[in-house]
Amino acid sequence: MDLRQQTEEILKALGGEENIHAATHCVTRLRLALNDEEQVDKEKLESLDVVRGSFSTNGQFQVVIGQGTVDKVYKELMSLTNMEQSSKEDVKTASAQKMNPLQRAIKTLADIFIPILPAIVTAGLLLGINNILVNPGIFYDEQSVIDVFPQWADVTNVIAIIANTAFTFLPALIGWSAVKRFGGSELFGIVLGLILVHPDLLNAWTYGDAVKDGTVPIWNILGLEIEKIGYQGQVLPVLIASWVLARIEVGLRKVIPDSIQMLVVAPVSLLVTGFLTFIAIGPAMFAVGNGITDGLIFIFEQYAWLGGLIYGGIYPFLVVTGFHHTFLAVDIQLVGSTGTTFLWPMLALSNIAQGAAVFAMMLATKDENLRGLSGTSGVSAWLGVTEPAMFGVNIRYKFPFFAAVIGSALAGLYVTLESVKATSIGVGGVPGVFSIVSGFWFEFMIGMTIAIVIPFIVTFIIAKRRNV
Repeated sequence: MDLRQQTEEILKALGGEENIHAATHCVTRLRLALNDEEQVDKEKLESLDVVRGSFSTNGQFQVVIGQGTVDKVYKELMSLTNMEQSSKEDVKTASAQKMNPLQRAIKTLADIFIPILPAIVTAGLLLGINNILVNPGIFYDEQSVIDVFPQWADVTNVIAIIANTAFTFLPALIGWSAVKRFGGSELFGIVLGLILVHPDLLNAWTYGDAVKDGTVPIWNILGLEIEKIGYQGQVLPVLIASWVLARIEVGLRKVIPDSIQMLVVAPVSLLVTGFLTFIAIGPAMFAVGNGITDGLIFIFEQYAWLGGLIYGGIYPFLVVTGFHHTFLAVDIQLVGSTGTTFLWPMLALSNIAQGAAVFAMMLATKDENLRGLSGTSGVSAWLGVTEPAMFGVNIRYKFPFFAAVIGSALAGLYVTLESVKATSIGVGGVPGVFSIVSGFWFEFMIGMTIAIVIPFIVTFIIAKRRNV
C-alpha cells in the first residue's frame, strides 16, 4: 500500500486542503474540523484501502485508519499540505463553532464527565469485585467468600474503601473537571467539591432519616436558617456551583492587580461561592436532582416494560446524536441517591448488541476491508466503545444498526422487567457484568444473550441475502 498516494486520495475525498480547518489524530482515527462536510465524498473515501470507515460526531469528521497506520497517514497529510499540526483541543475548539446551543450544552457535559469517567469505571469494577467477595450465595450456599475464608475480610475491606472513594468524593472530581472546563483554576474546583463533602456536614445519605427524626443540623446566619448538610453523591449542586466559582474567579482576575491576586481571588471566590451554594444553589439543585431520580424510579416502577423497551431502543440513537453524555450524569446521580442504577445495564447491552451486529457482518461479508474493520470495531464495542462499529459499519449499511436496535430494545425490556441493577457505571460491554448487582447476574446474562443472538442472526441473514 502506497500511503502517500492513499493520503492524497483521502485529501481529495475530503474536499481538498481548503476544506480542512484543523486536523489531528488519536490512536485509530484522523480527527478533522472541516469547513463544509457536504463536500466530503464518503463513497470514494471509504473505498480506499487504508480507510476503515468514517463518521461525524460533535462537529468533528473522523476517518478510521487503524492503530499505528493513522500516525503515518497524518504525517503524510501534513507534508502534502501547508497546514500546521493541531492539538485535539484546537480541533475541538474549531468544531464547537459549528454547533448549535443544544449541541454545545451536550458537549460541555461530555467535556466535564468524560475526564472523570476512568475513576468512576474503576470504582465500578472494584465494587463488583467487592460484591463477589461479600455477597452470600455466589459460590457457596447462604455464605459469602469471606464467611468461608475470614482471613480475606480485611483485604475485602481495603478493596471497598478504594472502590468507594470516587463516589464519596465525587463532588471533588466533578468540581475539578467542571471548573477547568468553565475556565477557572481546577484546584479551586477540587476545594469546592471537598467543601461540599466536609465531615462536619450531615452526610447526604443520612439526610432522609434526619428529616424524619427532626435532627437536621441548622446554621443561623443573619436570621437565615440554613441546613448544614453535605452533598455526597450529588451531581447538580457542584456542577452549578463550579460554574459560579469559575465566573467569579475569572471576573476577579480581570480587575484585581497581579500583586495581590493570591490574597484576594481565591478567598473571595470560594467564600462567595460557598455561601451561595449552602444558601441557595445546594438546596435547589438537591431538590431537582432528587426530583429527577424519583421521577425516573416512578416511571420504571409503574411502566417497567415500556421504559426498558424505549430506553434500550433509543440508546443507540442517543449515541449517534451525542445525547448519551447527558445520561452519564443521570446514572451518576442515581448511584449517588440510591446506591444503584437501573439505566446503565441497558447501556451495556446496547453496546453488546452493536458489537454482535458488526461481528455478523465480519462473518457474512466477502470484502476484506469490511471484514477487518468489523472485527476490530466489534471487539471495541464489546469493550464499551461503539462509535467505530456504529459509524464505520452498522449505520453505513443501515440494517445492522436497526438489527442491533431491536436486540437492544428487547434486552432492555427483559432486564427492566427483572429489575436488574448495577452498583455503578462500569465497562459498557461484556465486562459490564462485574458492575451488576450479584443477585441479578443470571438475568443480565439472559439479557446479554438476547442482545447478542437477535442482532447477529438478523444481520447475518440479511447480509448473506444482499451478498454484502
